[in-house]
Amino acid sequence: MFPERLRALRKGRGLSLPALAAQLNREIDDGHPNTGPQIGSWERGTNTPSYLEVRKLATFFGVSVDYLSGFQPAAVELEDLFAGETQLRFNGKTLTAKERAELYALIKGYLHGRDDRDRVQSPDEVTLPLE
Repeated sequence: MFPERLRALRKGRGLSLPALAAQLNREIDDGHPNTGPQIGSWERGTNTPSYLEVRKLATFFGVSVDYLSGFQPAAVELEDLFAGETQLRFNGKTLTAKERAELYALIKGYLHGRDDRDRVQSPDEVTLPLE
């Protein structure tokens, strides 16, 4: 599960293996520099990172170690996510509280409208034009 989640998180950010290594080395300097081939071996499952490396990746991607390790389900309740204190990022930019609220309202409105469109009208709801 770890290799698949790491790959998905990396690709979700649009990062190559060397680019991820460079950003990890720049943003989280723990004295253990990472390389693209090293991270690639983790994604292929040929090598297993240490706990410290998993924690570094979890911090970088803003996920829990449990999620990255496969112990936490991938499904997250959006309402809890938007209401929580976790920083949300989109295209590398951290969303403000106002942006979070606006995005939540847009998603909620979209889903509400979709439900209304999908609802089948009963014969009592059908109106015929008057002649």
